[in-house]
Amino acid sequence: MTNTNDISQPVSELVKEQFGFEAPKPEDSRSDEKPVEIDVSKFKPITADDLLKILGLTIKRDEINKLIAFLALLSAYTKDSQINISFNAPSSTGKSFIPTEIGKLFPEQDVIEVGYCSPTAFFHDYGVLNKAKKGYIVDLSRKILIFLDQPHTLLLQHLRPMLSHDKKEIRLKITDKSQKAGLRTKNIYLIGYPTVIFCTAGLMLDEQEATRFLLLSPEINQEKIREAIYQKIRKEADSLSYDSFLDSDPERKLLMERILVIRAESIKEIKIGSPALLQELFFKKAKMLKPRHQRDIGRIIGLIKVLALLNLWFRERDGETLVANDDDIREAFHIWDEISESQELNLPPYVFNLYKDIILAAYKERNSELDGVVKLGLTRQDILQKHFQVYGRHLPDWQLRQQIIPILEASGLIFQEQDQSDKRKTLIYPTTPLTISKTQNNSELNGGVLEEIFGGKAI
Repeated sequence: MTNTNDISQPVSELVKEQFGFEAPKPEDSRSDEKPVEIDVSKFKPITADDLLKILGLTIKRDEINKLIAFLALLSAYTKDSQINISFNAPSSTGKSFIPTEIGKLFPEQDVIEVGYCSPTAFFHDYGVLNKAKKGYIVDLSRKILIFLDQPHTLLLQHLRPMLSHDKKEIRLKITDKSQKAGLRTKNIYLIGYPTVIFCTAGLMLDEQEATRFLLLSPEINQEKIREAIYQKIRKEADSLSYDSFLDSDPERKLLMERILVIRAESIKEIKIGSPALLQELFFKKAKMLKPRHQRDIGRIIGLIKVLALLNLWFRERDGETLVANDDDIREAFHIWDEISESQELNLPPYVFNLYKDIILAAYKERNSELDGVVKLGLTRQDILQKHFQVYGRHLPDWQLRQQIIPILEASGLIFQEQDQSDKRKTLIYPTTPLTISKTQNNSELNGGVLEEIFGGKAI
């Protein structure tokens, strides 16, 4: 066991001895590692379609989820452009399967998988005592941290500054209980930045956490489930043959080698070759600016940089500085377009799709034959029945009542009212404008009176 009282032992040696991997130096230098001897001439430019083909060997469907998850894990090797993801969806939908399966492509010493973990346990397990600093050093630089279950909310609060990339080294104070001294305060020096992936069946996230992550949800359609079952049968029927098949696939092997070389290249800076193009494409999409757009542009820039890193041998380079080109910028926006709608609303795609496929569809069906402006709302039972009709499985009433309806209401997509004919019932209405009864232009700059009818109420 490591003698944590020996302050003469360097921190890097302590980390290596205790956890089996070497801690990166503060400047992210990897000079302490043996160079990866791989012939880089065999690497060719790789596209998103090429990646999806390789990842599709083990992960069926979920195209955008597995693509973004791979890029997020690779972003661990950037200086400060790590991408954090929260997979939110009901149980048994493959939330943890996607990141853990992609994590197998990366060096084992860089991937840290954690189940449920309290704040003190996390810092004790991954912290190394340093008497000179009178505290514990938790160095997560260039690491991939995958929480297989929702971590303790207090741990999330402790990690917020690191997730926001506010500072490379953050000092935290936690309290710990010992048998002799009772409660004691400990100093934690958190060194980042890692890529962080959360997998949780909970659909509600604090806004401070939600804005720090890309919110993703695995697909749950029939085609995806059918292919996943075939894949499971193939794997479990003959696991040795299945593993041999994966290990012998030349494209998969080449991708793993590519990751090793990218890791060893120690790219310290990635520049945007055309800031004007980045600005043009972003403001073309964001007509009405919101505070969260400041984080969104950072995520798009992160995607641009990791796409450039993936093809670093085919990008302009000056020493340890890489330049992302126009192709990287356009590809990043193409990926962002696939998920931007739910990100704008701070909703997991699972909840946003449920709103479109279930609530909107049931609302239109119920009001399809009505010509008047007064519309009929939905009861929770209407939504539950439509959910079973579309997805072929029951949605728990408590989940609809306690999680889905509150976050849809908070996002402004629905509102609730009492049923005028039965005060015991609450009706749900989407806030999509149904009709515009009159428009008058009474002022200079597109002013006037715009009356919209929402669920029978004039606003």
